[in-house]
Amino acid sequence: MRIITAQEVAATLTFPALIAALSSAFRGNFTVPVRHHHTLDRPTDNATLLLMPAWGAGRDGTPYVGTKMVTVFPENVARGEPSVYGNYFLLAGDSGAPLAVIDGPELTAWRTAAASALAAKSLAHEDASHLTMIGAGALAAKLVRAHASVRPIRRVTLWNRGRERAEQLAHALRDGDFAITIADDREAAVRDADIVSCATLTRTPLIEGAWLKPGAHVDLVGGFTPEMREADDETIRRAGIYVDTRAGATKEAGDIVQPLVSGLLKIEDIRGDLFDLSRGKASGRKNKDEITLFKSVGTAIEDLAAAILLWEQISVA
Repeated sequence: MRIITAQEVAATLTFPALIAALSSAFRGNFTVPVRHHHTLDRPTDNATLLLMPAWGAGRDGTPYVGTKMVTVFPENVARGEPSVYGNYFLLAGDSGAPLAVIDGPELTAWRTAAASALAAKSLAHEDASHLTMIGAGALAAKLVRAHASVRPIRRVTLWNRGRERAEQLAHALRDGDFAITIADDREAAVRDADIVSCATLTRTPLIEGAWLKPGAHVDLVGGFTPEMREADDETIRRAGIYVDTRAGATKEAGDIVQPLVSGLLKIEDIRGDLFDLSRGKASGRKNKDEITLFKSVGTAIEDLAAAILLWEQISVA
């Protein structure tokens, strides 16, 4: 069994290859049980344990089984530690033999960003050139790079509650083929953006629908419980809504669950998920001025597709 570090993940994966692998997986035949979601009682802020299994065959027909074990401790940020820890366990699908243990946060960041970019290929305007990134956590740099791999991004505006982390993110992105600005005015940053990506753990919306210009695409990534909310009701009201998976988003994503509960959004208002978009069963953006929204909560099919791609590239190297 091989241990694959975060450094090896980053050195091996590329967004064009990973986005293609995810698209292939969403068109394929994978089994993805409902993920186990357990709340861990804490004195200050509850933590979460996630178990995400899946199995299916790679593009050459080789079978695989995989599962990701993740912990989310929001209070870690105050101690200067990551809020998310985890590992991915990849097994041979024909024998159950362990193949690899893969750094979970790095694999998750890559596949999450790739899923947003896969959606953006159908939903963001083809000429989108200005990306505003809300949040400067572990996902932010990869989200920026992933979107830039599918759209002609020339300007990136960063906003974070703490400017220091935004400055660190700007430094990490300094080799990108785009100009970077750190914004203090979140509203102005959103109003001018062609794509607004948000990756935070907020429960109070940071994106207001009244700020969105015609043709904007909203990419909501951070919230993964019904209590978390990154965009307000007006955003939902104005946008064409898409999700990564209907089963996950309608049960776990506050940006979808809360409007469903209030009656603002109906199940049939969700135009499609990544299965539909990848298989051509749902149309994407209808016109240049339409506002679109993609809500991602993550799915084990993305983890397995990324792990298979990584394993196949490393094992033949």
